[in-house]
Amino acid sequence: MLSKLTTAALAATLSLAASAAMAGASDFAFEPVNPEMKKGDDVTLAVRLLNRQTGKPVPDAVIFKTRVDMAPDGMADMESSVSPLPSKEPGVYTFKTDLPMAGRYQVTLSAKVQGEPETVTGKVIVKATK
Repeated sequence: MLSKLTTAALAATLSLAASAAMAGASDFAFEPVNPEMKKGDDVTLAVRLLNRQTGKPVPDAVIFKTRVDMAPDGMADMESSVSPLPSKEPGVYTFKTDLPMAGRYQVTLSAKVQGEPETVTGKVIVKATK
């Protein structure tokens, strides 16, 4: 016979497994760590990947596509190169890029999250100041 504690633990585990199984790519979101930074070359840009259901950062995602451009200010053709950097915090992904002029930049990311069959994509807006 199961104890009340064991039954409660089993119920909680099954509930978590069910919610994890129902997760989809839309259950994840990217957000800027610093939404505003100084313009310049070799700027470090950091984004956090969050699980919307839990509110917790998602570590160990594989970011396989990035793009930085000025689409929010009507200049999508003004694209900067992006290079990944090592991160010191789980769930935070850092990149080196150029933000050559003041304005708003759109960071577009595609990632694979462990256990999630769909690709997670997101767009983050950051502002470069003088």
